[in-house]
Amino acid sequence: MVAARVAAYICVPLVAHDGIGCKAVGELEGCRALVTGGSKGIGAATVGALRSVGADVLATARTRPREIPGTDFVEADATTAAGCQRIAAAVAERWGGLDVIVHVVGGSSAPPGGFAALDDADWNRELDLNLFPAVRIDRLLVPMMIEQGSGLVLHVTSIQGRMPLPESTTAYAAAKAALSTYSKALSKEIGPKGVRVIRVAPAWVETSAATALVDRLATEAKTDQQTARQRLMDSLGGISIGRPARPDEVASLITFLASARTGSIHGTEFVIDGGTLPTA
Repeated sequence: MVAARVAAYICVPLVAHDGIGCKAVGELEGCRALVTGGSKGIGAATVGALRSVGADVLATARTRPREIPGTDFVEADATTAAGCQRIAAAVAERWGGLDVIVHVVGGSSAPPGGFAALDDADWNRELDLNLFPAVRIDRLLVPMMIEQGSGLVLHVTSIQGRMPLPESTTAYAAAKAALSTYSKALSKEIGPKGVRVIRVAPAWVETSAATALVDRLATEAKTDQQTARQRLMDSLGGISIGRPARPDEVASLITFLASARTGSIHGTEFVIDGGTLPTA
């Protein structure tokens, strides 16, 4: 219901703004947006949501999905310095400037078992996936925004930064918390130069990867999918609305925050978790 109201609100035509992100509002016509991790899940939903309201979007991921034309996609590994250089070069070649960066790329491959199960390689992988892509791409592209005196940098963090699960997400949660702290510092530095920085922190989002996880848990526990799904929600302490978020709901929030009507929102984090966090 809330996502539907937000999506409808995004499409209401408004007057042009003066230096807070996209050059035109309403349907975001003229907005140049980069979305990392744009091939699936929240990233793919964000690419679709931004395009549906008129933005010119360049998506990036390690593998190009068939439904995204090559001219709208750059194949690059954002977990490497060379991959980030490739992304920045594609932006410079295509536009020579940028209005919105949405950093979605992230995830976890660390093994369960608590802190003692994590070696240096596990920690480095989590940082390479969840912190350094944003740091590197911002360093390469934010100067363009500063030069034009406007822009928006949006980092997708996670409620795990506040509510880590010690058995399985210690390194991931720590990396996302580092991303959140970095984002706050960046907002203090570049906000006075006309560039906004915002964080969006989802909880469990029902992506294809999440569905595959539920299927695996069901198989391992020799139970049905619904029972495995409920057990996973219970492991998070419960979700008040009784279900995880959908990728399109997170994308609706991101698209709303990219519009000029949120021009005074800066340096803060929006939680979209269905009531998972037990405190405000």
